[in-house]
Formats: sequence, structure tokens, C-alpha cells
Amino acid sequence: MTGKLLGIATKPASRAPMVLLEAAEITIGKGISGDFRGQMEDRQVTILFPDDWDRVCKISGGKLPWERRRANLLIEGLPNPKCIGGVFTVGQVVLEVTGETKPCNRMNQAFPGLKMLLTPDWRGGVTCRVLKGGEIKTGDHVSYAKDDHK
Repeated sequence: MTGKLLGIATKPASRAPMVLLEAAEITIGKGISGDFRGQMEDRQVTILFPDDWDRVCKISGGKLPWERRRANLLIEGLPNPKCIGGVFTVGQVVLEVTGETKPCNRMNQAFPGLKMLLTPDWRGGVTCRVLKGGEIKTGDHVSYAKDDHK
């Protein structure tokens, strides 16, 4: 089963607006180039899934742009794994899932009640660490493999 990279976004500083990109460099040491959270070992890259985001938008009664979630990558065609240890390959980049992207209070600033809507069932997406860096671009193929050894 393969998916597709629909979007790339970074935040250059805390509380800064998200910057949408067509392509980006990802490294083991710094995550996505230009993203201030990229040096956080277990949260270098965050991934959001359209099915989860669409569910949140439907419940809220609105349609919000995905970057309001403040995630780095939007991936379609693959389900949210909702577990730690699996591996996403985005183009040539390899990312290991380290946890759930827990929604913060900033979500309520984007839309009242958004934090609560993102909380159940890993709807806010997953956090990842970079295992192999490289260049990614929108439209890249994405695959997922569960690591049964963890």
C-alpha cells in the first residue's frame, strides 16, 4: 500500500505562521530545513492524515486548511498507524514514528475547540524521528511498514 505526499509545511519560529513548501531538505540532525522543532530528537517531523483532519473539520462544522494543525507533512492514501515504531518512507527519506502529535492550546487559537477535537484516536497525527535524510517534494510516493520487532 502506498500513499502520496500532499503537502509540506514548516514553522520558522515558535508561534510563527506556517510556511507552505513544494520541496524541502530533511536531515538527521535538524529535521526539515527551516523548521524550528527539527532538532527535537523524537519530534523532528510531524505527519497529519487527511482522513483524520477531514473528520475533525466535519465535526467542527467548518473546513480549515490543513496547515492550521501546524503539522509538517500531509500524507494521503495511508491510514494513521496510531502506534509507535513503524516506518514511513517519503521519497528517499525514512521516518520512524515516535508517538502521537498531542494537540496543544495553540489549536484553540486556530479554531475554538480544535484541541478537544484532535485529542481522541491520534487525530492530530504522529511525530517522527529522521532515520535517513534527503530531499522531499509534494507528489512523492509514501510507504509505511510496521516494525514488528519493537
